[in-house]
Amino acid sequence: MTNTHINRSTKAVWAGEKEYRAFGATQVPVVHSVAYTYDDLDHWYDVATGKKEGHIYGRNTNPTLQSFEEKIRILEDAEAATSFSTGMAAISNSLATFLRPGDRVVSMKDTYGGTNKIFTEFLPHMDIDVSLCETGNHEEIEAEVRKGCDILYLETPTNPTVKITDIERMTKVAKEVGALVFVDNTFATPINQNPLEFGVDLVIHSATKFLGGHADALGGAVCGRKDLVERIFHYREINGATMDPMAAYLMIRGMKTLHLRVRQQCESAMKIAEHLQNHEQVDQVFYPGLKTHPGHDIAAKQMNQFGGMFSFSLKGGMDAVRQFLPKLEYANRAANLGSVETTVGPARTTSHVENTPEERAALGIPESLVRYSVGIEDTDDLINDLEQALASLPKTASVQN
Repeated sequence: MTNTHINRSTKAVWAGEKEYRAFGATQVPVVHSVAYTYDDLDHWYDVATGKKEGHIYGRNTNPTLQSFEEKIRILEDAEAATSFSTGMAAISNSLATFLRPGDRVVSMKDTYGGTNKIFTEFLPHMDIDVSLCETGNHEEIEAEVRKGCDILYLETPTNPTVKITDIERMTKVAKEVGALVFVDNTFATPINQNPLEFGVDLVIHSATKFLGGHADALGGAVCGRKDLVERIFHYREINGATMDPMAAYLMIRGMKTLHLRVRQQCESAMKIAEHLQNHEQVDQVFYPGLKTHPGHDIAAKQMNQFGGMFSFSLKGGMDAVRQFLPKLEYANRAANLGSVETTVGPARTTSHVENTPEERAALGIPESLVRYSVGIEDTDDLINDLEQALASLPKTASVQN
């Protein structure tokens, strides 16, 4: 794509496709071939050693995957991008590429549950020191980074309590000590937030979520500096967490409507969060678009919109959650997010199912918390659906977690 000044809505439709179409088709083909044949052995060798463009084996590269990678690269204004079989593969492979025994990672307590497990369970066994700070406590993060840091890992907004971290401020302190900065941009999407603009080195996506948008394909992506992405790609091609070609095709298809979907989801999330904020059955609403949210001002500075995700806690505790969720008619009770359909669930069966109740409590996640991923349905219909489900709860529900 030669015109870099066009809007992201147009990029989402056209980026990374023309170069990979075949036979005059208007869509990128799904290339299922595991291997690629060459009559000229010298040409084959040049492709295999990276001297010429081409493909040799599906674990390494694939034309459909390359189209997806180019689309997300352009949307994030990155030098390079590579893909993975899942979002967690993107996170774990990226960390493993650069970390060595004795290194130190600084992050926050409120990362996605799977990421948190990497920090608390796996990396310490590899003799890697991990410091998890209170999310939103920028002074604490800065102090820990200055003690020594090889990777600063941020997730903003966080999953599921949508806490906000100042990307520009944290990146500045990381650069003072020569640390790499990773940002999980899954919740924001490249439509709402572009961390590379603030000096971040690598942006990570669970493409399964908003990028694909239809809950029918698993995938992950990493975008950023070319030299860093090339190292991650090499780790991935050897260790094998390769995205499936059909998944890549579904991601490409889904990303064509990313801008439209996210715009509707953001508008609905804002209206629904405002509606629930003063509801008698709701204890607290977590959404950065609300002026009462502690990270609102930072979010307004670094995000274009506030996202299609929010969460809220019910006054009746887990008993209320058990009664409330089955009453919703227009929401899938499932461990997913970012889809065209609204998806809902408690943290203990979605984002932090790997954690114990005590660990979730330590992370500031109440058992009564409901994560709500807004779909593209009519906003009023979703509000009415929430209202009828909340109306089923006892007026004097006892608080039991």
